[in-house]
Amino acid sequence: MPSATSPKSMALSFAAGFLAVVVFHQGLVAALTAMNAVPAGFPAWSLDPVPPLGVPAVISKAFWGGIWGMGLGLLLAGRQGAAYWLGWTLLGAIALPLVAIFVVPPLKGVPIPDFLSRFPLYALVNAAWGLGTAVFLKMFKCCG
Repeated sequence: MPSATSPKSMALSFAAGFLAVVVFHQGLVAALTAMNAVPAGFPAWSLDPVPPLGVPAVISKAFWGGIWGMGLGLLLAGRQGAAYWLGWTLLGAIALPLVAIFVVPPLKGVPIPDFLSRFPLYALVNAAWGLGTAVFLKMFKCCG
């Protein structure tokens, strides 16, 4: 098995994180939307353009999911069993929403949203991303 920093491992981690956004993260958003459990303005698989490049929102989210996949892939390298699955799921549920709430808005020049109202939804969909990334990594490594 290649090391966590090998080009192959980094590419697989990126691909797993990218696909996990499209399938798990956005799939859960769609399911929650169907149950009227998410606020308006939180659409699944949005094709709305995102500045500055104007790429569709789902592609932008998937790209950043891939970047997170590479970073967490390095951090969680070598984990097995429950530590693997919980590591991906909990880091997705905690780290990603904290960055989305406290880092991204200031970078975009907008106010930080109300933490308590946003965190539960962000934690849930990003936990799904983390679990999905773990699933795709296992699939890739067993067959690659």
